[in-house]
Amino acid sequence: MTTDLDLIFSALRDQLKSYAPPFTTKQDAAGAYDLWSIKDLIIEGRKRKEVYFAGLIQYKTYVGFYYMPVYAEPEIKAIFPAELLALLKGKSCFHIKKLDDKLLSQIRFVLDFGLKAYQERGWV
Repeated sequence: MTTDLDLIFSALRDQLKSYAPPFTTKQDAAGAYDLWSIKDLIIEGRKRKEVYFAGLIQYKTYVGFYYMPVYAEPEIKAIFPAELLALLKGKSCFHIKKLDDKLLSQIRFVLDFGLKAYQERGWV
């Protein structure tokens, strides 16, 4: 288990990078990384050229893991492992202060689930 925020950010960024493609990175800088689906869509009657999927921001005391599928479909929280769900602050941001292999695997699980959900909606 690590509490080193640089190592946590790096490990999570490596995990998110494995989803590009099908997602596109708009920001890959020190302390920030994100993934987007770049596709012309109509969501709830509004035209969109992109849809946010997930991202990371390294803050002073935690790494923020932003995960849009939980915002788009709050009911998917039911599939989240309890350890990961306990880190959810607000609607879609997880505050990661400690990282071990178990939590990393749980994050991989929800990323896979979110990818499938986006694919089913035709967003990817």
